[in-house]
Parts: sequence; C-alpha cells; structure tokens
Amino acid sequence: MKKAYISRMQSPIGELKISSSEEGLCGIWIEKDPDIFIWLYKYFDIVEESSEYNINIINQLKEYFKGELTEFQADIHLIGSEFQKSVWKEFQKIPYGRTASYKDIAVRIGKPAGSRSVGGAAGSNKIPVIIPCHRIVGSNGSLTGFSGGIQKKVKLLELEGHIIRDGKIWNED
Repeated sequence: MKKAYISRMQSPIGELKISSSEEGLCGIWIEKDPDIFIWLYKYFDIVEESSEYNINIINQLKEYFKGELTEFQADIHLIGSEFQKSVWKEFQKIPYGRTASYKDIAVRIGKPAGSRSVGGAAGSNKIPVIIPCHRIVGSNGSLTGFSGGIQKKVKLLELEGHIIRDGKIWNED
C-alpha cells in the first residue's frame, strides 16, 4: 500500500501543508487548498498526519524563509507526466535569486514553441518553493500566475533579493 505523510507549518506566505511518500517529498500546499486530499488519495492509499516525518524539509523551509538557505536537499517524488517532470527538473536548475521565462524553459527542454505547455506544467507543480515555479516570469520580466497567488510569488521573489515594480522584475540582467 502506498502511504503519504502530511505535516503543517506556518510560513511568511501562510500555512504550508507538506506531504512526502517513502520515495520523497511529493507536495507542498499553500494555505487552504480544497484539492489537497483529493490529489493525495488519487496517488496514495493511506494519508497519515506526522509532524516528524517531514521534519527535515520543514527545517530547510524555515531556514529558507529566514534567508539562510539557498538550495534545498531532499529526495523528490515527482508525480506527473514525463513532459511535466522534464519542466519541473529544469525549474530546479534555476538558482536562488535568478529567474527564467517560460520560453527559456521551453527552449531548454527542446520544445521552443512550448511556452504555454511550460506554463501548464508550472500550474501543475505540486511542490512549489522547492521546485521553484515562482522563479518563472514572462519574457518581459512580468509576473505571471502562481498557485499560491501573485502576492505570495512577490514575497518569495523579494525574499530572494528581487525588486518588483509595476508587476515586473526590475533588478535582473
């Protein structure tokens, strides 16, 4: 039987629900997400609350939100299509304090006309912050969607040192 463990933590962007399987981290939900248990039970037979199971990633997230951690170390259990997984793996290559556009990612995965599909994969990312879809912006630096809402995306980008003005990144080369 497949089992997932869920924990909660408070963060500067709201309550996070963190879920891991025996293979690794599989989900982070920001604040109230009505689909969390629907999604978990789609892939797991048992979902158990555990404050201890996710303690390593919780401690890393706390350090990240204090500005003390720039790179996460965790086993990741990606659940999605092969295309989505390829996009998410590219997101993980974007360093702390940097951004990339949907088009940049599309080109990197060999689908130069696939910007919209990359956007769809970003919207399906169940592990925000760790798989940093908040670092994905429009080609002109404009902020675009984020599962937790644009204001949370702004907070994450500002935490990483970005200056946001008029809905755009201002301090990137």
